[in-house]
Amino acid sequence: MSGSGSIFTRLTSDGYDRFMGRYSRELAPLVADHAGVVAPMAVLDVGCGPGALTAELVKRLGAKAVSACDPSPVFIESVTANFPGATVKIGAIEALPFPDNAFDAALAQLVLHFVVDPEKGVSEMMRVTRPGGTVAATVWNNDDEALELVRVFDAAAPTIESDQPYKPMKPKFGSAAPVFALFQQAGLHDVDARTLKVASTYANFGEYLEIVQHAQGPIGEFVSKLSDVEMDRLENALAAELNHPTGAFTLTGVASSIVGRVPA
Repeated sequence: MSGSGSIFTRLTSDGYDRFMGRYSRELAPLVADHAGVVAPMAVLDVGCGPGALTAELVKRLGAKAVSACDPSPVFIESVTANFPGATVKIGAIEALPFPDNAFDAALAQLVLHFVVDPEKGVSEMMRVTRPGGTVAATVWNNDDEALELVRVFDAAAPTIESDQPYKPMKPKFGSAAPVFALFQQAGLHDVDARTLKVASTYANFGEYLEIVQHAQGPIGEFVSKLSDVEMDRLENALAAELNHPTGAFTLTGVASSIVGRVPA
């Protein structure tokens, strides 16, 4: 998903979906469950990206009860086309294009990692949510149980002796604790955190490598600048990190979901 000023405003919908969306889709129902999303609520998907969470919200509530926004025109075009009837607007989390008290819940799935001003973002989510409503955010954990897709690459890339150094991205929020504190400082009540685990299966190493070769964001930018020799080194390093899989294999991810209630 994306936030104001993020590199993700430059992604294509299909590229993001193949690389990260396969995990976001698995995460979406768990996020919606933790936030207590049930009909007939009206819910906003903040930083909707290509629509993984939007799809789950539409499934539960119907398109007319769902709104979504994102700063990326490419993502907005995709979500608008895929979810007719939903209200979809371009806009960043720090300046949500919706009126006060418009929703029963505002959810931000995998957004806070990339937000320039998270305090303002949470304040805006509270503004558009009615008193007593729910504000929720989900972040990938940045530890040994982090998203394996990224952890494997972060371990392999620095070993290939490339002319360009690989610098793993260090997100602002890599666990429940800082988001929990952010929610409390914003004045949200009954703040609660939950660990969410997801997984995605690749048919073989070739599928995984092809997706990495066409990745976007920091990984894609690094891969796009590699020479053929450096790419061969990266392929070998990735295979070694994955213990040289010969068939299908599964990578996991662990996220933290944090919810809070807007003061009545």
